[in-house]
Amino acid sequence: MLTKWLAVLAIICVMLSPAALAFTRGIYINGSTMQDTKKLTWLIQESKKYNIDTFVIDMERTPSKLFQENIQKVLDANIRYVARVVIFTGGGTHAQVNDQTILGKKLALAKYAVALGAQAIQLDYIRYRSENPADPNKAINIANVVDFFRSELKSVELQVDIFGIATHKPANTIGQNVEVLAEHVDTFCPMVYPSHYEPYLVHAKQPYETIYKSMIDIRKQLVNYPKKQVIAYIELYNYRYPLSYPNRLQYILAEMKGAEAGGANGWYVWSPNNHYQPLFDVLGARTSAGEMKNFSSFSPQFPFATLPSNFVCC
Repeated sequence: MLTKWLAVLAIICVMLSPAALAFTRGIYINGSTMQDTKKLTWLIQESKKYNIDTFVIDMERTPSKLFQENIQKVLDANIRYVARVVIFTGGGTHAQVNDQTILGKKLALAKYAVALGAQAIQLDYIRYRSENPADPNKAINIANVVDFFRSELKSVELQVDIFGIATHKPANTIGQNVEVLAEHVDTFCPMVYPSHYEPYLVHAKQPYETIYKSMIDIRKQLVNYPKKQVIAYIELYNYRYPLSYPNRLQYILAEMKGAEAGGANGWYVWSPNNHYQPLFDVLGARTSAGEMKNFSSFSPQFPFATLPSNFVCC
């Protein structure tokens, strides 16, 4: 056990060395935003102001001319373009995971994204449906799917999105096993949203600890793959429990610091509707020490109020 912990510590030291100081700061961009030049232009301006360097952009089935033009706007701003390709919407069945027609269509999307200038392809929903029975062989099947993309996309970085639970141990229900996947990917993007960890109230109170432990545990699984990148997906809001705006900003900051302290190579911020003002407020308030100005410590009152029926997250 001590040997394994020392190995993990060595990996984190490597990640924090001067040679590895490049830390990714990215946001997710949906298809609607890519069709809204005014909104995209504002996001580019704010991202440049606050050192956001990467956009993870949904790859559409049939990219429009406007989509292509707006991709060029992103590239012209010197923002890294990562193309997000959903493989099995909602998770795959056994038949879908083995369906070469499905994989061929997704590969065509990925190759089109590369032609548009994508520097990395991010595979999302690269898993089985979560209601299926657990089976260690599922991880092999998913790894074979990833290897299919790896063999066809040799010139670009390959990223995979994984459930937060898979940072701690193999997720045999959905077929995500970090050690099995590691041979085929460059970067893991664990979705370590505290709102998705049980018991929910405990993790809502502990965004830093939740993400920090997830980063430490995935590094343990990658002890034989020290050069693999880990970029944590974090959330702008715990949708189960509403927070005051100052506490919401502290929640976001705690997530960031948990990822950073845990040895992540960066973070991607997930907002399905691309409402990033809270993120920009946090980044604008951070000092060089990584603290917040003008906001109290993260100490929300519990229990939270019940969510209103018309509540819209993120």
